[in-house]
Amino acid sequence: MTLSCFELGERMLSVAEARTALDALFATSLDSERLPLEALLGRVLAEPLVSPIDVPQNTNAAMDGIALAWPERPVRRWPVVGEVLAGQRWGLPLAAGTALRITTGAPLPAGADTVIMSEQLEAVGDQAVEISRTERVQRGQNVRQAGEDIACGQRVLEAGTRLQPQHLGLLASLGLAEARVYRRPRVAIFSTGDEVTAPGQPLPAVGIYDANRYTLHGMLTRLGAEVCDLGILADRRDEVVSALGDAARDHDMLITSGGVSVGQADWIKAALNELGELGFWRIAIRPGRPLACGRLGARQVPFFGLPGNPVAVMVTFLEFVQPVLRRLQGEPDWQPPRLTARSEAPLKSRLERVDFLRGVYRCDADGQLWVRSTGAQGSGILSSMSAANCLIEIDASRAGVAGGETVTLQPFDSLI
Repeated sequence: MTLSCFELGERMLSVAEARTALDALFATSLDSERLPLEALLGRVLAEPLVSPIDVPQNTNAAMDGIALAWPERPVRRWPVVGEVLAGQRWGLPLAAGTALRITTGAPLPAGADTVIMSEQLEAVGDQAVEISRTERVQRGQNVRQAGEDIACGQRVLEAGTRLQPQHLGLLASLGLAEARVYRRPRVAIFSTGDEVTAPGQPLPAVGIYDANRYTLHGMLTRLGAEVCDLGILADRRDEVVSALGDAARDHDMLITSGGVSVGQADWIKAALNELGELGFWRIAIRPGRPLACGRLGARQVPFFGLPGNPVAVMVTFLEFVQPVLRRLQGEPDWQPPRLTARSEAPLKSRLERVDFLRGVYRCDADGQLWVRSTGAQGSGILSSMSAANCLIEIDASRAGVAGGETVTLQPFDSLI
């Protein structure tokens, strides 16, 4: 899709159309940088990682016990010729018919192919052991082959992987002290409206406290962005235009809340048209129908003008901003996790729009997932979002959901 997507203009888009437009508008990832292991948590790989070694490096014992070459005919008593510990190596080939005491992780000596665990052994003096239940012994048991986990030269992680603690442990186990990852996006945020007041300040009689910047700041931070908080802008066109223009010069994304509906004092769309390109601003979704999306300045920086109501801000961020932000960080194919559950009670919806209700899901004793709404679903009721652990996604083709019917839900991940 080319700039013709900006011809969408005033038309109400379906959720699917909006997502398709976003895929085309913001397809490019940021540049990359090489960072040390301790700075990689939460970053996205910009290139695949290849193992420089075999894991395990040597064929070794998976149990404490004795190492030996298991004969065709089981033998109960074995002379013990020595001991090898993890971190050591037995320098001589193991003679046929003899055993070597060995601890977990120690390399098997040449000639050995099997380890009998200590619980299956009984000492006979100081120089021999007897094996109980020899009929249960199989050649090759309790042995980890060199490279059976990871072979030298094998790809262990693909580009686009967001690194979690287990990944850092994997890199460390391979001796990799650094990796190339995508740069963290620099995101500027501000709220708009003469009625919006910063927390900690006296609340005017007709004012509201600004919750949106703080929820956005939290979600952006957890998603790995560098956040620049530009505060609250009054409902003045010149101030909005100046702030957007300045931020577009040295940030990778701009997000505002409020000021994108059809109200007389809503300047975001007008400012966007002056400084860049407005892609679309209405989506058939609840909450969050007014959502201005476009590009700003010579660098064509992604811009999102989110609604003013707190729940609508969070829903539209999760559904539309998050995928773009992940794409900038090198996750082009990311999709929100979805589960199927049965509704505990009827749920209201409306045809031709996608409804996202705040919900609580649970699993019963039979493993069936059930979900219920958190109650009143007004887009300004932030407490309903705090009580939820998921969004209930009701497709535009459904006029409602009866109790017991299946619905799709999106569990909240670490962003909320």
